[in-house]
Amino acid sequence: MALKTKRIRETFEMPAYTDDGEYFGDIEEPILTANKISGWRIKATKNSSLKRVLGGAKGVIVPHQLVRAIGDISIISKTAVPSYEGDKPEEEEIVE
Repeated sequence: MALKTKRIRETFEMPAYTDDGEYFGDIEEPILTANKISGWRIKATKNSSLKRVLGGAKGVIVPHQLVRAIGDISIISKTAVPSYEGDKPEEEEIVE
């Protein structure tokens, strides 16, 4: 079986999903460092899980090691999804 390669330009606007199958966003661009991809800028689109979590932010940068696969779509580890802390109750401060 031959290894299939992709050109970087083929990844622009590619949909990204978590390894749980949830739509994450679209790849905006790769982050290159020393001729290697070190990360991916993922933009939050209207229906993405990122839009719900990030609020006003436009996207996130995902380290390359959290990208599981790139083909017709990209698969990203669910650990790359920022956790939303707005639903957490605040811890009570104990005053003595």
